[in-house]
Amino acid sequence: MKAEPELKDMPGYLEAMSDSAEHHAAADEAMHISSIPRITVHCFCLSDSTMQVAEAAIEDRRMAKAHLKVDTGGIPAAIETFAQAPTPNLIIVETSGQKEELISSLDRLAEYCDAGTKVIVIGDVNDVTLYRDLISRGVSEYLIAPITVFQLIGSIGNLYNDPESEPLGRTIAFFGVKGGCGASTVAHNGAWALARNFQSEVALADLDLPFGTAGLDYNQDPLQGVFEAVSSPERLDETYLDRILSRCNDHLSLLAAPATLERTYDHSEKTFEQLLETMQASTPHVVLDVPHAWNAWVKHTLETVDEVVLVAEPDLANLRNAKNTVDILKQLRPNDRKPHLIMNKVNVPKRPEIKPEEFAGALGLQVQASIPFEPQLFGTAANNGQMIGEVDGKHAIATMFEDLAQSISGKAQPSKAARPGLGALLSKLKLKTG
Repeated sequence: MKAEPELKDMPGYLEAMSDSAEHHAAADEAMHISSIPRITVHCFCLSDSTMQVAEAAIEDRRMAKAHLKVDTGGIPAAIETFAQAPTPNLIIVETSGQKEELISSLDRLAEYCDAGTKVIVIGDVNDVTLYRDLISRGVSEYLIAPITVFQLIGSIGNLYNDPESEPLGRTIAFFGVKGGCGASTVAHNGAWALARNFQSEVALADLDLPFGTAGLDYNQDPLQGVFEAVSSPERLDETYLDRILSRCNDHLSLLAAPATLERTYDHSEKTFEQLLETMQASTPHVVLDVPHAWNAWVKHTLETVDEVVLVAEPDLANLRNAKNTVDILKQLRPNDRKPHLIMNKVNVPKRPEIKPEEFAGALGLQVQASIPFEPQLFGTAANNGQMIGEVDGKHAIATMFEDLAQSISGKAQPSKAARPGLGALLSKLKLKTG
């Protein structure tokens, strides 16, 4: 029979029992925390304890898909950071001080937050009135310090795993109005720039099952991809999707096309619907490389996505097809933004062309970018399985893809102080010499 602990041993015995109870309570709490989807989180801490909790959260398995960055400085550091940069999906700020100062600081931070960005505040004031004020100002959650790892991860999970909440991901479809106009190349470079510039998770699905080139362009040869996802709808969930996605870099994943002719691909109108919903549930940006075709599922896809990017060359056949496409999109998407227009392979030597501005004017659109005909640059990138930004990151075309990524991201343009242009400097010079 085991002897009871003596009186002198009781403090240590009780402490051990307390630690064991806390461990079991934490384990029970952890069981109810769901995995965090592919989001970007930036945490600004004040105390060492919160910093340690945030760093421990990075290592937790539930945060494996998310990207959590940890800095010091609290709300002032967050304001300084996001005054010049887009905000992530979630900002976590630690604060200490009076209620009035906290409210004022959060109001300043709100000026730089993009639409859709959520905010969690960690504070040392336990006041229900403060909590209500923060929630009324759009703060998603208020946690009272000190916090635990499971409190932090659980709060993030509650924000992004609510079944009644809106889908996390934005869907962006790239569609070439004529075969061979380079829509796939534009889509792949646009997705790459989006992932790199915003350090945000992007998943690209190559929907051209028989002839898709995303695997070649990203130098990937995955065994599974889009075909497996749509062929097994009963298995399709976030776990299965995560297994068949091919990782291209830290923030870009690919769902490749089989690119074989061993079978035919006769899809119904809503074949890809479940796949897109599953991708949206776990990824902030879903880019779709839609083949040049017109059938029920292509029409349905273009009707339901958040953004449409049309790619065209500056000739008459492209103009006719683009006009037909824009007209049908107006009918299908009467309350949505107009499609983005990318003019590709502009200024081909000795080829008569329609000027991009005239082309866009006939469609009632504006040219998002006019990408010049550069066979050496694009050929080198394609043969190497690289993006333009990897071949020559300083090239003007690489900058065009960065601008495209900014436009389709849904993020506000970063606030930057206006700099005087060359014209303004010349004007000043004339005033001085006049």
